[in-house]
Amino acid sequence: MSDNPKQNQQRLVDIVIDRESLGRNTPDVEHEREVAIFDLLEDNYFEPFSAGEGPYSLQISFSEGRLVLEISDCMSRLHSKYILSLSPFRRIVKDYFLICDSYFEAIKSAPPSKIEAIDMGRRSLHNEGSQLLLDRLDGKIKTNFQTARRLFTLICTLHWRG
Repeated sequence: MSDNPKQNQQRLVDIVIDRESLGRNTPDVEHEREVAIFDLLEDNYFEPFSAGEGPYSLQISFSEGRLVLEISDCMSRLHSKYILSLSPFRRIVKDYFLICDSYFEAIKSAPPSKIEAIDMGRRSLHNEGSQLLLDRLDGKIKTNFQTARRLFTLICTLHWRG
């Protein structure tokens, strides 16, 4: 966390997932979502261009195949709402899930060199998805790459059906 008071305000302090738009899931998937939210809240930089001063609360939902991000201040006043098409993410998320499945299978019996190679591919896809998210948020929300990585992880957990 920065010593700069302004930068300390440019962060997420709460994330709410609209359960109605996601439906029910397995306990494992719910656990992964909780971990993704915890990691994101633990360390992030989040500065919406059209919102007042933070810190911020983020509500995430899906509507008609789109990701809806609603940003409120700590007084629960809605400042901005962004709707992002998920189409650009579909290939990356699908490939990411496939490689994650390969990784989890490999750690059961594959040699370390194969596990490492699969993990490098997994990290590469994760970085690609994070950069795509940064690009899609450009002009809407200023964030750093690490926060984008954590947001991408959360988006993936919202797609994961277990």
